[in-house]
Amino acid sequence: MNGLLNFLPDSPIVSFTVLLLVTLIIPPIFERLRLPGLVGLLAAGVILGPSVLGLLDPAGDVETLLSDVGKIYLMFVAGLEIDLKDFKRTRNRSLGFGFTTFAVPLTTGLLLSRAFGFDWIAAVLIGSLLASHTLLAYPIVMRLGVTKEPAVTATVGATIFTDIGALLVLAMCVAAEAGEFSAQTVATQLFMLGIFAIAVLVGIDWAGKQYFQRNGDREGNQFLFVLAAVFLAAVGSQLINVDKIVGAFLAGLAVNDVVGNGPVKEKVEFVGGVLFIPFFFVCMGLLLDLQVFVESMTTNLAFTLALTGTLILSKFVAAMATKPFYGYSWSQVLTMWSLSMPQVAATLAAALVGLQQGIISGLEFNAVIVMMLVTSVVGPLLTARFAGRLINPKLPRVETASLWFDYGANPDNHQGSDITGPFTVVVPIYNPVTQRYLIEMAALLASHEKGFVIPVTVARAHVHMDDPNLVNTLGQCRKLLHKAETLSQDLNAQAYSVLRIDDDVSEGITRTAREQNASLILLGWSRRGFRARLFGTLVDEVFWSSHCPVAVARLLTEPIHIHRILVPMKTVTPQAVRTVRFAQVFADTHNASVTLLHVCDRHTPDDQVKALETAFSKAMTEGPQISWNLRTLPGDNPADVILETAQSHDMIVLRSMRRRTAGGLAVSDVTHQVIDEATCSLVLFGEPHT
Repeated sequence: MNGLLNFLPDSPIVSFTVLLLVTLIIPPIFERLRLPGLVGLLAAGVILGPSVLGLLDPAGDVETLLSDVGKIYLMFVAGLEIDLKDFKRTRNRSLGFGFTTFAVPLTTGLLLSRAFGFDWIAAVLIGSLLASHTLLAYPIVMRLGVTKEPAVTATVGATIFTDIGALLVLAMCVAAEAGEFSAQTVATQLFMLGIFAIAVLVGIDWAGKQYFQRNGDREGNQFLFVLAAVFLAAVGSQLINVDKIVGAFLAGLAVNDVVGNGPVKEKVEFVGGVLFIPFFFVCMGLLLDLQVFVESMTTNLAFTLALTGTLILSKFVAAMATKPFYGYSWSQVLTMWSLSMPQVAATLAAALVGLQQGIISGLEFNAVIVMMLVTSVVGPLLTARFAGRLINPKLPRVETASLWFDYGANPDNHQGSDITGPFTVVVPIYNPVTQRYLIEMAALLASHEKGFVIPVTVARAHVHMDDPNLVNTLGQCRKLLHKAETLSQDLNAQAYSVLRIDDDVSEGITRTAREQNASLILLGWSRRGFRARLFGTLVDEVFWSSHCPVAVARLLTEPIHIHRILVPMKTVTPQAVRTVRFAQVFADTHNASVTLLHVCDRHTPDDQVKALETAFSKAMTEGPQISWNLRTLPGDNPADVILETAQSHDMIVLRSMRRRTAGGLAVSDVTHQVIDEATCSLVLFGEPHT
C-alpha cells in the first residue's frame, strides 16, 4: 500500500478526487443495504484515514478546508430548512416543546457526565450535544402528508430553540476552556451575539430582497449571493469570538425568508448535499482512530451505551412532558419523540469543535459518533411507524367533478386565483416526436371539459429581431403550430395557437399560460441528469413559476389506447384528490378504468386502513362515474409495490412532490424511483409551487 501512495503525486487534486469518488460511490451502496448514506461516508473516512490506509490526512490543507466548508454548509442547511413563518404560527407549542427537549437532555447529559467523572465544562458540553436535534425523518412526514399536524409543526419549530441554545452553550464552553469565563464575559458575549444575530437576520433579509429585486430572476447571481451571505456570516461570528457554525445557522434562517421555496433554494441545498456536506462526513471519519474507537466500544462501553440510552430516554421524557399541557395523543407524543431523536447536524458540528478545543477527548468524540449512528437509524424507523397513525382520512370538500374543481380548497396555494371562462389546456410544442400524443391528450381533456387547446411555441429572443437564426426559428415554430392546430381539429377540439418570443423558454410558457388564463399546462417528458439537477430543467422551472396545475407526460402510446390507469395514493389531501380527479377525467374521455393503489405500512392499524379506504372510495364516487377499483397492499418499499402493480397497467399518474434534504443528505423518494424504472406511460401531476 505504501508503494501505491508513493506512486500518487503529492497534489491537492488527489485528495479532492478521492473525496469525489467516495461521495459518488459509497452512499448508494449503503442505501441499498437500508443504511443511511452518512454511515458509509464515515466508514470510508475511517478506512481512508491514518488509522488504515492513510490515503487522506485530516490535517491536510484540502481536507481541513473542505471539512470547515462542509461544517458551515451543514449548519446553514439546518437553518435553511426551518420556516420562520411556520414557527410564528405555532410559537407557543414550539417554545414549549423546545424548552423541554432542550432542558431535559441537557440536564440528564450533564448529570451522566459528572457521574462518569468529567469536569464541569466537558459535562455541560456533552449535555448540550444531547439537547439539539436534526430533522432527519422530516421527508417521511412529508411523504405521509402530516407536515401540518400540530405535533410535527411544534417539533420543527422547536429546532430553532434547541439549535440556538446548543450553540450558545458551546460558545460559553469554549470561552470557559480558554479561561475567559466570568459574569462580565458572559454578559458581553451574549450582548455581542444578540447584536450579531439581529444584524444577520435583518441585514441579510433586507440586502437579499434588495439584491434579488434589482437582479430579477438571474438564478446564478442569486445563488452566489446566498453563498456570500453564508460565509460572511461565518466570518462575522468568528470576529465576535463565536464559532463559525453559529453564523452559518443564523444565515440559513435569514436566507430562508429571502429565497423562499424556489429553485434557488433547491440548488443551494443540492450543491451542499452532493459536495460539501458529504465531504464533511468523510473528514469526520478521518478523525476516528480505530484503536480509540475499539476502546470506546470495550473499556469505555459503559459510557457509550449510557450516553445513547440517556439521549433516547430524555427525548422521550421531554415529549411526554408536553402531553398534559397541549392535549397531545400518544401517537403525537411518540412522533415528536422519534422526530427529535436523531443527532446529526448541530451535534456533530459542536462535537468537532469540542474535540478541536480540547474540551472532550477522542473517546467521548467516538461515543458521540456511535450515538449519532444509532439515532440516525432508529429515529426515522420509529417516525415511519408512529407518524403514520397521524394520518387524517377526512375528505376535503369537493364541489364538482370537474378537473379544476377546488381552487379555493387550498387557500395556502391559491389565494387570489381568478380562474374563470372555459377550460384551457396550454401545450408547449418543442419536440416533434412527442407532439402528437400530447395534443391528443390535451384534445381529449379539453373536449371533456368543453374547453379548448392552446399550442405554444417559444422562440428565444435575439438582440436583432431580423437575425437570420431567429427568422429560421420562427418559421419552424409556425410549422409546428400549424400541425398542432390541424391535429386538434381532427380530434374535434378547438385550438388557438400562440407564437411567443421570449428570453427564457420556461418563462415564456408560464407567462402565456397566465395571459391565457390556462387551467392546465401539459408538458412533454425530459430525462434528468447531473447537469439538469444542478442547473434545473424546463420542467422544473415551469413547475416552480406556473399559476395553474402542470402535467408532465411521458406517453409511449396513443392516449386513446391507454385503458388501465394506476394512481398511487398515500393519503387524502386536496392535492391528492386533484391528482385522482385528473386520472378520472382522462379515463372518462375514452371509457378507461382507474385503479387506486394505497401502499400501507405493515404496522398500520386495521381501523385506520379501513378509514382511509372509505375516504378514498368517497373521493372516487364524487368524481366522474367511471370503472374503478381500490387496492390496498402492505409493503416496506412503496416504489417496488407500485412498479410491480404497474406491470398490468398502461399508465401511472403520480403526484409531483419536491425532494427535500435532511441534514444536507438527499433522501430516497418513491416518485423518483418509479419515474426511473417504470416501463409504461407516465404522468407527473403537480399543483403550483409544490
